[in-house]
Amino acid sequence: MRVVVVGGGIAGLTAAVALADRGATVVLCERGSLGDGSTSRALGGVRCQFSTAVNVDLSLASRPVWETFEDRFGVDIEFRQAGYLLLARTEETARGLEQQAALQRDRGAETQFLTPDEVTDYCAGVDPDAVTAATYNPRDGFADPYLALQGFADAAHERGVEVRTGTAVTDVRLSNGRVVGVDVAGDGAPSGGAIDADAVVNATGPWAAELAAMAGVEIPVEPQRRQALVADPERPVPEDDPLTIDLETSSHFRPERDGAAIVGGYFDDEPETPDPDSFSESYDVAWAAETVERAAAYCDYFGESTRLKRGWAGLYAVTPDHHPIVEESVPGFVQAVGFSGHGFQHAPATGQVVAEILLDGEASTVDVSDLGSDRFETGELLHERNVA
Repeated sequence: MRVVVVGGGIAGLTAAVALADRGATVVLCERGSLGDGSTSRALGGVRCQFSTAVNVDLSLASRPVWETFEDRFGVDIEFRQAGYLLLARTEETARGLEQQAALQRDRGAETQFLTPDEVTDYCAGVDPDAVTAATYNPRDGFADPYLALQGFADAAHERGVEVRTGTAVTDVRLSNGRVVGVDVAGDGAPSGGAIDADAVVNATGPWAAELAAMAGVEIPVEPQRRQALVADPERPVPEDDPLTIDLETSSHFRPERDGAAIVGGYFDDEPETPDPDSFSESYDVAWAAETVERAAAYCDYFGESTRLKRGWAGLYAVTPDHHPIVEESVPGFVQAVGFSGHGFQHAPATGQVVAEILLDGEASTVDVSDLGSDRFETGELLHERNVA
């Protein structure tokens, strides 16, 4: 089988590697450079603390790859399993966390449900009086997205994947309702401007709806701008602290090097849907000030003397229920899009699932039957509570 994978981020590369491992002939088309889209601006979080079974399963199926990445691909991705700490500040959120922890344990995760007094055992800066309950998983953590991208890119080259950067897909060609190839343009495009293929994989992140439309498919995937900030807190953040999320406000932080922290949060005053080809990649100063203020409400690392060092903005590819679309939408057109900020951590499992759909006719690594796009028509939506 000859497959064209569209998108040179982490999702596209993992799909290309998995397909090549199964004997497929793979061409990967990226209109810019590898990782130019969302991957290069990701925070690199890896966790199994989700509120739906399919997200937990994608995490657990991906985790062995993250934990053994250097052995598999020869690249140290600086994966630090400092854990994730999810904070509830209301009784309602605490009840939800307790239910989620039970679900996660049922799926095979090690999540612990904590009282406020236990929280400081895992993150000394959190004010226990501001917390109602929390959950913690010691095998969650964070890695360097750029290094992971490098590892998968090297693996793709080693497996004979034809990587064409500077190659934009301008149309998906169909015959009798089935994919037969793509039209391409750009510096890396072959002469003739076309690539014949038995299948096409949509792994274009914020541009997913645009590519899907070329195949006659409409999907509700929209880009959303998210920001991140590197700050020097009032008190240094220990490097072994977990990635900590306040579920009431989406405020979150994780340790960086030398006592610094990466801080983020998504607030209601974010701009409307941005143009993925033209959006501000710089952080907003007013947003940064509010971000630090919100972190200070539950953690004494932060305060008025916290110093802003640098920041950036990137794009999430978001669906209405914050779950991806993973399906064969028309014969030969497979989509792995709309991960709503969770695409990096779920990429290893997603790549395997894409290969299974195309080569076996159905997924076996993870049951993704709930991730079809028809759910948006039937109203059978999934709902991920932990969207940070």
